[in-house]
Amino acid sequence: MDLAKSKKAQDAIFKTFIYSFLFVGAISMAIPYAWMFVTSIKPIEEIQSYPPSFIVKNPTALPYQDLFRLIPMWRYLFNSVYVAGAVTLANIFFCSLAGYAFAKHRFWGRDNIFIVLLGSLMIPWQVNLISGFVLMRKLGWLNSYNALIIPVMAGVFGVFLCRQFIMSIPDDLIDAAKIDGCGEFTIYRLVILPLIKPVLATLAIFTFLQQWNNFIWPLIVINTSSMRTLPLGLAVLNGQFGTNFAMVMAGAVVATTPMLVVFLSFQKYFMKGIALTGLRG
Repeated sequence: MDLAKSKKAQDAIFKTFIYSFLFVGAISMAIPYAWMFVTSIKPIEEIQSYPPSFIVKNPTALPYQDLFRLIPMWRYLFNSVYVAGAVTLANIFFCSLAGYAFAKHRFWGRDNIFIVLLGSLMIPWQVNLISGFVLMRKLGWLNSYNALIIPVMAGVFGVFLCRQFIMSIPDDLIDAAKIDGCGEFTIYRLVILPLIKPVLATLAIFTFLQQWNNFIWPLIVINTSSMRTLPLGLAVLNGQFGTNFAMVMAGAVVATTPMLVVFLSFQKYFMKGIALTGLRG
């Protein structure tokens, strides 16, 4: 009896420690975002006051008004949403299709091809920047959506993620669909896709956030204002209006809000997808 009570007490202490640690970590991550938002609605006098304070005495929306008035912020937002959305949808389709082929189909060199693909993950992405720029220039895709979308329509990590998840699907379901007369694409559409929603949500989060924050590649292939994405717009904002701290913080709030919305919308699938992708090797 005493041993059981002692074990419960230890479990309670351990859980208290874990939750306290997670709470402190969550607060430490939330404070910078809260400070960013508070600064974005402060008048310049309060921003420059000492000591700094989280309390806003005279909140103002002027920084946001200046943000959308002085730079083409709506255009930057549209470009980022369009590019990130198109790349995410393309990755969901192509990576899941390739993952299905590698997981459930037997063809010559399947395992060797997959190993080569995984090996390519060890190559730093910076190595491809110059060759990628030369290719985009020869194709005439500079300053276009093609340069931002087509080179990243599928990724090795997404193929690996989908393959690992699809391998956990019983072959009997596919065999039953074949007996019913379903073709390969019909099996993929009606059997595979409904069962891999958690991993697709995980892939969508990873891909969308990566493309939303992508800075180096757009910087290389884009040099016109109308084609800039949000990270490039924030760099311009910081360069031209770096002393207007409220406006810079307003731009940061506008840039990070869609990412939070996407993550919070799909968070229930996120951990489930990550956990289940490792069920079978």
